[in-house]
Amino acid sequence: MKRGKLIIFSAPSGSGKSTLIRHLLQQGLPLRFSISATSRPPRGEEQDGREYYFLSPDEFRRRIAAGDFLEYEEVYSDRFYGTLRSEVERIRERGETVVFDVDVVGGCNIREQYAGEALSIFVRPPSVEALRERLVTRATDASEVIEDRLRKAEYELTFASRFDVVILNDDLETAQREVVRVVRAFIEG
Repeated sequence: MKRGKLIIFSAPSGSGKSTLIRHLLQQGLPLRFSISATSRPPRGEEQDGREYYFLSPDEFRRRIAAGDFLEYEEVYSDRFYGTLRSEVERIRERGETVVFDVDVVGGCNIREQYAGEALSIFVRPPSVEALRERLVTRATDASEVIEDRLRKAEYELTFASRFDVVILNDDLETAQREVVRVVRAFIEG
C-alpha cells in the first residue's frame, strides 16, 4: 500500500483554518486529521484524543526529551503544542493523507522534513482588524488573550511566503472551493 502524503495548514488564530479543514475533511477524500498534543486545558466540550491529546506541561517535556514529537513549540509559558510522530506514521501507514493544523513554525518544520511529500497551506485573514473582530465574536478568550493572539498574528503573517499556497479567507465559500481544489490536485498528482 502506498504511504499517505501530508497537508499542512497554518494561520494566525481566528483566520478560519479549522473551518476550512472541517470542510475539506467532509469531501470524501482519503484524508485523516492529525490530532495534536497540547499542555493547555480542554476548552468547552473538547475531549482527550478527539480534539487534542491533553498532556501536563511535565509530561509534554518528558515526551520532548524522548524524541516523540515531529515538531513542537512552547507558544506561551508552559503552553506547548506539538505533533506526535506516532500519530503521523499511524495515518500514513494506512495510505491516508495526514492533515495538520499547526502554528506557522511547526508548519515550516514539517514541510522541511517531508519535502516532496507535503503541501503547506497558509490561511490568510483579510486584515488584522478582521481577525480582531473574529476573535472577539468567537468569545472563547479573555481580552488579554485576544491581544496576545493579535500580536502573534502580526508576526505569523510574515511567514506566508514560506508556504506552498496562500489562501485568502475573505469569502468563506471561495476559500473552501480553493482549498478543495489545491488539495485534490496534490493528492491525485
